[in-house]
Formats: sequence, C-alpha cells, structure tokens
Amino acid sequence: MSDVIEARLRVAYPGFSLDTELRLPGRGVTALFGASGSGKTTWLRCVAGLERGCRGVLQVGGETWQDDGRGLFVPAHRRPLGYVFQDARLFEHLDVRGNLLYGFKRVAAAQRRVGLEQAVELLGLGALLERRPAHLSGGERQRVGIARALLSAPRVLLMDEPLAALDHRRKQDILPYLERLHDELDIPVLYVSHAPDEVARLADHLVVLEAGRVIASGPLQDTLARLDLSLALDADAGVVVEGRAGAHDADYGLLRLELPGALHLKVAHDAMAPGRPLRCRVLARDVSLSLEEPRDTSILNRLPVRVVDEAPAEQPAHVLVRLDAAGTPLLARITRYSRDRLEVHPGKALWAQVKAVAVLA
Repeated sequence: MSDVIEARLRVAYPGFSLDTELRLPGRGVTALFGASGSGKTTWLRCVAGLERGCRGVLQVGGETWQDDGRGLFVPAHRRPLGYVFQDARLFEHLDVRGNLLYGFKRVAAAQRRVGLEQAVELLGLGALLERRPAHLSGGERQRVGIARALLSAPRVLLMDEPLAALDHRRKQDILPYLERLHDELDIPVLYVSHAPDEVARLADHLVVLEAGRVIASGPLQDTLARLDLSLALDADAGVVVEGRAGAHDADYGLLRLELPGALHLKVAHDAMAPGRPLRCRVLARDVSLSLEEPRDTSILNRLPVRVVDEAPAEQPAHVLVRLDAAGTPLLARITRYSRDRLEVHPGKALWAQVKAVAVLA
C-alpha cells in the first residue's frame, strides 16, 4: 500500500480559486499554514468530500477517493476519516461516554484502529466520562471531540484549527495531548492552523498556502528556515531545532539538548530519559552573532555556525541571516549595521548566541 497522500485539487468560486498539487507523507503531522482566506479549510473540506465543487484527484494510502477523469467520487460518509472542527460539535444530550461510543459502535471490531480505553487514556478523559458537554470546559470538549474522531477508525485525521477557540491557558493544556497522539499513534494528521507556535510544536511536514496556491511544501525544519517565504518576515519567525535529551542539571533546572555535530543547547526543561527526542523553537530575534566565541557572558548557548544566505526583513534597518550549525538550520535577525560591521556574507564562520531562557521547549 502506498504510504503517501496525493491531492491534485481545484475549486473555483467568485472571487476565490483553489488550485493545489501536493504529495504528502502518509504518516506524522502535516500542517497547512497560511493567513485567513488562503484556502486552508477549503482544501481540508475537499479532502473530506464536503466541497462538492472540488475537482481533481485524491488518493490516500493507495486508495482513490476522487478521480474526476474516471468519474469516481467517494462521498464523505464513506471516506474513512476523522474530522475535528474548531468547535467540538458534541451531542449535548449524551454524556462523554455516549459521545465516544456513538461512532465506535458503528465500526466493525476488525476495523478498529484505536480502542475505547486507549482513546480515553490518550486524551485524559477518565474523570469526564459521566459528564454532559454542558459541564465541560472548552479544552475538555475538544479532547472529547478528538477522541471521538479517533474511535471512528480513520485512515487520516483532519483537524481544522482545533485550538483556535481556546484561550492561551486552555491551548497549553491540550497541546501535550496532541503531542501524545503524534508520538503514539500511526495515523496521519492533516492539521490546519495559522498559529506558528502550534505548527512548530506539532508538525513534521509544512504546507504554506497563499491565495489558494501552494507556495511551499516540505519538511518542517527546512521550510521554516527559508528566507523567501513570508514566514521569515513575521515578528515570531524562527526555526525548530530537533535533538535528544542529555544530562539534566537538577540544581538549575536545565536540560542538555544534544544536537548533530557534537553540538548542544541548554534549555529550561524537566529531566527526560536520555536519548528521548525533543524539539525546541528558536526565534530569529533571540539569536545574536559574534566573530569569536564569547567568554564571560550570561548567554549559555554558543554555537559555531556558517552563514548560508541573507534577506531583507520587513523592518528596513534589519536583515535576516540563515545559518548552518553542523546541519541544524538557524535564523538570526540582526541590524544592517551589525551585518556590515561583522562583514556577514555566505560562507563566513561565526558564533551564534542563544539565551537559554529564550529557547521554547
């Protein structure tokens, strides 16, 4: 069975058209990122079979769900997918257990991919099973909605800005549960968001949409570091750094994150099992550059880097510099004055400094 999702999808409405051609990994989390009106939700609805005006070809894991050239269209109710909306859309007359069982009972035992107890444990719903939706917080409702979608035995899970309606605290509460789904379940997720922090924390592959067109599609680390995308111009532009947990300093609450090339970062984090994967977000505005390795400084993280490229920032006094740290991409936002004073140019060897308190693990 092919382990990819192929989507050549087109929609045309007055004032807007969607025209995309994508080949996506059939595992992990693919995030669709873009401004409001870029076509993210429309594309997701095409995959779900909910946009009847959609034309093209859609194949998921070797199964063809749509091929207009052959007159083939699998209706939405026959597509083995789960859909999580911005609002959980729970059945108000049923308690949490009843909501979970609604779809679960309709799946043959041999086709079930996630068991009821497993879904309850993954989403932390054990204490909520007897509650009605009216007595759940927004974050709890979303967790129930996600569990219900998983229990429908989906081949792919579609999530349309599932955290958009939550405040910052509730969002931070639910993100660890989404990370568990990523780590423990082998179900591909198509995740729509306009929040860079969610994308950086959850995604493996990133698709950037603009005005109904795909302007980038690729592995998260590489795509976030591209200077030719509008992502790099955002005030929160940055990259995702992936490494493995090393030694933990209990006195100072600092974890050593081991990176490729015998490099490391120190990050504020609880102790983890040595070797366990961990990703961190490093913002361009938190990276400074030096000609020599700094000494006697409060900045703990100092990495030897080589300049790859640079591009103008949205602020005329600034530039964005792409760096390579033994295979790990970084971005630095510095002034044009500093660029000229350090004689920054592609290929130049420098030292990058990153405050430990600025690394978002």
